[in-house]
Amino acid sequence: MRALITILLLYVGAMHCQESTMTCLGSIESINQNGQKSLYTGQQDFSLALLNAINKISPDQNLFFSPYSTYHALLIAFFLSGNQTEKFLRNTLRLDKTQSKNDIQLAYKLDKLRTNLTNLNAAYDFTSANKIFVGDDIPVRDCILDLFRDEIELMKFKSQPEEARNSINQWVEQRTHKMIKDLLPPGSIDETTDLVLANAAYFKGMWLKKFNPSETRPDIFYVSPSKQIMVNMMHVEGTFNYEVSEALGAHILEMPYKGEDISMYILLPPFSKTNDALKNTLDKLTLEEFTNIVEGKNAFSHNLQVSLPKFSLEQTIELVPILEGLGVGNLFHSDVDLSGLSSKRHPTLDRGIHKARIVLNENGAEAAAATALIGWRIMDDEVENTEFKCNRPFIFIIFNKERKTVLFTGVFRKPE
Repeated sequence: MRALITILLLYVGAMHCQESTMTCLGSIESINQNGQKSLYTGQQDFSLALLNAINKISPDQNLFFSPYSTYHALLIAFFLSGNQTEKFLRNTLRLDKTQSKNDIQLAYKLDKLRTNLTNLNAAYDFTSANKIFVGDDIPVRDCILDLFRDEIELMKFKSQPEEARNSINQWVEQRTHKMIKDLLPPGSIDETTDLVLANAAYFKGMWLKKFNPSETRPDIFYVSPSKQIMVNMMHVEGTFNYEVSEALGAHILEMPYKGEDISMYILLPPFSKTNDALKNTLDKLTLEEFTNIVEGKNAFSHNLQVSLPKFSLEQTIELVPILEGLGVGNLFHSDVDLSGLSSKRHPTLDRGIHKARIVLNENGAEAAAATALIGWRIMDDEVENTEFKCNRPFIFIIFNKERKTVLFTGVFRKPE
């Protein structure tokens, strides 16, 4: 059994190397100055494409996942790939075609270092870890052992598959602060397993402007024009960046976390007599429109009374059909080229799992909303105190403004 597993926990509490074609990394100081930028040049576009692909599979359900986690699991596969597989992954990840793989690997190492250093003094906790669990009977290239010494772990898949499964589960549990346990069920790893690629991401942040728990109270959430459900609604009043986008047909709110490097963007449509408003917004959420949002090109500071559901979501997504739809080509086929990992054995991948969890409450959260509506009017900018009430389906996006990366995103359609 082969697997590509991308693992995410989001918790808000109190709130390749083919030696004939590539050399091993030089020093960080020798990095191409465009390399760092090339690492995430297409990450936003990839994230939006992934959101739409997942939504099409589950158009009526709540969604929650991490484009960042999925991107990094595929990035590791890209580093281990060669020939046609490498080309497929470069295209899927929207990597800069002017940058060599070596440039991108250097950028990856530098980004990892920067993330760890930033987290030491950040007002939030964000960690991301990649792991290459490879069978101990596979002769890994020396340069890969050198490049990814922190990521590679040899496993006794053939002789001790159950112990290997438990070891991977323990790693997941540790990296996610015990929030995800027993990720891999019995039988998911057996003696035919040769490779597991994993990413685990964890975030814990507090709102810059907290909700007051004493003001949380039951309120109506409009699942559809004809169906309502009660939900615990949180309330806060303050000054936020806000805009109304006629292009997207949605009200847009930015809610920053402490430290203000990371924000949650909510895309919220006006009420509609039909159920297609959110779909219309998603369809119109192009890279250009998304860039306008996160750069605040049309936003203004406004005093708002914000109402947001208190909720938790957990979701497991089978990635193979989704990623194949995004163009990963032969990544999950028998002719996949992962010769960068080993010149004597040819490991393959045949499954992709993504698991995500979010808890959103008064002290911290990740959320945003999106919707589209034809023929509505922009509210008067002169209104001094406006209510932004998330009592209908919305899209939420957690975005790192410093790194310009989409960390997490989802669609909240109904209380569970």
